[in-house]
This record gives sequence, C-alpha cells and structure tokens, in this order.
Amino acid sequence: MTAPPPNIKRPPLGRSVGTLWGVGAERAAQLARVGVITIEDLLLHRPRRYEDRRHFRPIAELVVDETALTRGKVVALGVKWFKQHTRSIFELILDDGTARLHCRWWNLPYMEKYFAVGDEVVVFGKPLLLKPRTIDHPETEVVEGGEENFVHLNRITPIYPLTEGLPQRWLRGLIWRTLQRFEAEIVEPWPTNVGSANSSPAGQLPTRANAVHMLHFPEELEDIEIARRRLALDEFIELQRQIQIRRKNFEAKSQALPCGGDNHLMKPFLAQLGFKLTAAQTEVLRQLRKDMSSAHPMRRLLQGDVGSGKTVVAGCCGLMALESGYNVVLMAPTEILAEQHFRNFKKWFDELGIDLGLQTGSRKMGARETRTEEGASSSRPMLLIGTHALFTAGFEVPKLGLVIIDEQHKFGVAQREQLLRKGHYPHLLVMTATPIPRTLGLTLYGELNLSVIDELPPGRGRIKTFVRTGETLPKVWEFIREKLGKGRQAYVVYPRVEEAGVNGMKAVTKEFGKLQKTLAPFRVAMVHGQMKSADKEAAMASFRANSAQVLLATSLIEVGVDVPNATVMLIENAEQFGLAQLHQLRGRIGRGGHDSYCILVSAAKNKEAHERLKVLEETTDGFQIAEADLKLRGPGELLGQQQSGLPNFRFGDLRVDWDLIVRARQRAAELIGQ
Repeated sequence: MTAPPPNIKRPPLGRSVGTLWGVGAERAAQLARVGVITIEDLLLHRPRRYEDRRHFRPIAELVVDETALTRGKVVALGVKWFKQHTRSIFELILDDGTARLHCRWWNLPYMEKYFAVGDEVVVFGKPLLLKPRTIDHPETEVVEGGEENFVHLNRITPIYPLTEGLPQRWLRGLIWRTLQRFEAEIVEPWPTNVGSANSSPAGQLPTRANAVHMLHFPEELEDIEIARRRLALDEFIELQRQIQIRRKNFEAKSQALPCGGDNHLMKPFLAQLGFKLTAAQTEVLRQLRKDMSSAHPMRRLLQGDVGSGKTVVAGCCGLMALESGYNVVLMAPTEILAEQHFRNFKKWFDELGIDLGLQTGSRKMGARETRTEEGASSSRPMLLIGTHALFTAGFEVPKLGLVIIDEQHKFGVAQREQLLRKGHYPHLLVMTATPIPRTLGLTLYGELNLSVIDELPPGRGRIKTFVRTGETLPKVWEFIREKLGKGRQAYVVYPRVEEAGVNGMKAVTKEFGKLQKTLAPFRVAMVHGQMKSADKEAAMASFRANSAQVLLATSLIEVGVDVPNATVMLIENAEQFGLAQLHQLRGRIGRGGHDSYCILVSAAKNKEAHERLKVLEETTDGFQIAEADLKLRGPGELLGQQQSGLPNFRFGDLRVDWDLIVRARQRAAELIGQ
C-alpha cells in the first residue's frame, strides 16, 4: 500500500500499532506476523474461537475425551528429561479443591518459565486420563490481579490467533484498551442505515462500531454471529463495488464488434443437427444474440450440467460471429478436449464451408493446413480451437470477434484476460460444466452475466450411483464383465499415474496389467497425463471405436470425453477426489439411451468422506452437488491454486453468506449510481 504524502494526516485507525501505549518494536513485529499492522487491523483481528468463562467445570467433574474449561492453583511443576536430555516433559499440577489436574507439554521445557507455584491458571483442553486426571498440551492462561481481570474472566472470552512470544492475555488486554480509546473512530464505510445494535440476527444488523465491540466482547453467544455478518457485509459491499466499477469502466471505454449474425450459417446448421434444441438452449441463444448485438462486448458465463448441450450452444454462438465476418477462438484446458472439439466442429461445420484450425502444444492442423499455420490470416473467417498454446506471444488472431473458454475453472483469471488482449475487446463466452455455487458466481465471476442450461436433452438413460468398499470389488468386476458382455463399455479411474500412495491408493500404470487379466478377453486401453499426445489419441480412438472396451485413466478424462456407448464408470479411492470432480467424471457416462452405473469404491473410515460420497449417491443435480462441495471443503480448497481474484475475506463466508452477497450487490449498485 502506498504511504500518504507527509503533509496529509493519517486517520487514527490507519496509524501503526507501534504508536499505541505498551507496543514496542518487538511487540509490533510479533503483531505484524499475525497480519496486524495498523490500529484498524488490530480492531479487526478476528478471534479464532471463544470460551464461555462464565461457567468453569470443577476438576473432579472432567470427563475423558470431552473438551472442557477449568481452573486451579499451581501446587507443583517441573521438567523431566529422558535419554541424555534428548526428550523432555514439562508437567504442571493444578488443584481447585475438588481434585488435581496434571497438565503436560512434551519437548517444550521452556514452558516452565511461564508458571510459578501459587499461580491461578485457566486451562482449556481434553482430558486423556482420569487416574491421574491429565491433559496434554492444553491452552492455558495465568490469572493475574488488577482492574483488567474482568476482561479475561466471567465473560465470553475471545481467543485470538497468536505467534511465538505473543501472549494471549496481553493481546486481549491491548485490544480492550484500544477499543475503549478508538471505538468512536469506527464509522460507517458507506452512507447507509444498517440498523441498530439491539436488532435480531434475522432483522437489521448493528452499526460497524457496535459490531467490532461485539466481535471481541460479546454479551451473548448469539452476538458473535451477528457481528461477523455485519463485518462480512462491509467486505462484500466493497468487493461488489469494485466489480461493478470495473464493469462500468469497461463498458465506457469499449465498443462492441457487431457479431449478431444474419442466420445464413445458423439455419442450415440447425437443420442438419438431427435433433431439436431444448427450450433452455434456445433461451440461452436468445440471450447470447442480444449480447453480441449490443453496444458493449459480451461478458457471459454459461453454466450447464454435464451433458446439457453447452457445446452446441457455443457452436451457434460461434456461427453468429463467423456470419458477421469475424474469427472465433475456442480454448480448452487439455489436448484431449481440444481435439474432441476439433472433431465435433469439423463434423458439424464441414458442409457449411467453414475453416477450422487446431493449435495445441503438440499439434497444428486444420481444414487448410497453410491457413492454420498462419493463424487466421485469410480474409475468410475461421474457428480456431486450442489449448494454452493460444497464449504464446507470437500467435495472433486478427479480426477476433469471439473468445469461447471451455471449462473456465481450469484456467486462471489472468489467463482469460491474456487471451482477450489478443483481440480488440472481443465478445467472451465462458463455459463450465462444473456447476458454480451461487456465492462464487456473484464474487469470482461477478463481472460476467449468467446464463444457465437447466435441462438435459430427451432420450438419455438414467445414471445410478453406488458407494462400495474394497471388499465388494470381486462382485463389481463381475458386474462390469456382464455389461461388457452385452456390448457396453466402461471407464476405470484411479487417482495416480505411477507410484501408488499411502492408504492403498492405486495408480494406473501399476494396475494396467492386473486389469487386463481381470477383464480378459475384453481389451483395455490406458490414458494418463504423462503419455505422449499421439499415444493418448491412439488410446482414445480405440475406445471411441469400441476396439477397446475399457478405458483405464486418471481424472484427465473428467472433461470433454464423449462415448455414448460407455455406461459403466468405476472410480477407486473415490475419497481422493472432490465432489465436483467426481460429478464431472460421472458425466462421461449416461450420454446415450442406456441406463448407466457409477461405482465409487472407497476404503475411507472417516465420517466426512462418507458424507461427501453419499451426496453423489443421492443426487445427480450438479448444482446441489456444488453447494454441498462448497460447504464441505470451503472455497479455498474447492478452487485450488488455478484461480486468482478471490479476496481473502476476514469475516465473509462463501458457504453461508448468499443473502449478504445479494444484499451487497444491490447496495453497491446504489452507491455507484449515487
């Protein structure tokens, strides 16, 4: 952050915490390590949990494996060393008059200097034994006398994230003193009436100043969530304001290319398809045509569950730009998907006389080889399909009218912008078959308008999903052989390529030989990310042609693979995959008229893994699955490292704050319009 000019007085909350009484250079450095630089940072330093210190449990009533809060006086302490001082244990013995409690810290001998006989100590932890009553590595706090004692005891007490050398009690006292001094400086960031401090969680929210006070020193447990929601609302308003300002600035400086088309390609294309578009596809096309005919470049996110027909819609969108005399680029995350798109569009567009090009890391090909090598250099517009190879600095596409990005979640926001810069404000259509939770749709993709294909084409078979343990595998293989014998095909997916991991995780290269024997005489092909492109394509071609009845693969096949005759998918070590990824993999089956079967094999014992897989067993609705995935894993793990642009919220929780985000979006629009 740029420092203000010397002649401008910094607002009180923007001053360094080092200006506070009692905060020297060492303490300021410790606070910086937990993200506290300014006084405002200190006041927004969110407790990681709270202890209800209005009710302590007597030591005699502690229960094994049950977390509790207790207190007592130190009657003995000391360090015991083992094996020539290589290992140690520090033990503290407390007595509250009902019983004694042994608190132990392994290999932390320096803990001895923090306690003395006679100290009263608050302890929070989970007893391991009752004879003697013992807690290992509890959280502790020495009770001291003085006027500030009420800050720490007989109340709902905040417990803060710390760093080495930063005492919990000292930090809590500092926040209390700072709040007393600066609470009046906490003003509303937006000119808005957000209600009163006495309002209920379901009604209006408190003022920002009251919310900060309730965050640190709530009077009731319900105050904690009320405070979090109020401070989260401020975060969401700021994010939505930035999104809408960027959109407004973009529209002010950009002039759309006229890409609405005239139907001279669209009509014969739809006539030769052999099927009628669904009502949802038709409605989305209406939205796209309106966008591509408007004064501003289209920025639209197209969501649709696996198999809902997004590719056909993208093809129609591309035809509008081609009819208007502009080139179209379609970017896919993998060579397998890019090559499949190339085959599909070549089949669809050949009779229309449209030129296609393919640009991947290992292949360049097209309807006219010379024109493909030159990019899109001819005066006749073309559709160019590619992978990350489209980002290369030397590759340019003149008269770029439309950019289509398939499986957007596989790309970063910066990569999307890099491709757009190859043209002069081209229209943008972002597609994803991984349903996006509503909160992420309004934050991460807030600059894009949303279209949803919410129905599947008719004539599809049902998909049935089953969760099984490893012990049932012999019966599973028998079931798969039965389906293969009836002329169907199957996918088998393992999480690893080579070395099997811990907990019995399987790898495709290690299991290939076994699978060939298990499923003989049916032929097994293998595909994974470390194979050469030609070998991958050969394996895929053999599976598409049904000369191989089984495809053994990693999650590489989760997008774009379309073999309607494949009706069985077996995923081993299913607990290693996210829900959305499993749903994507499952989307490779159920693409024909036969019923399909997805079998998730898992040896996981923990309850969370079982709950996650149970979601897939109970529904095939990708949007329900996306919401469940967000709640179970959170946005950070859900998005991984590929995506950028999502703020690190202090208080906002994308798993539960849908109503706040909607409210923030409306308020941001009002603020920008003022």
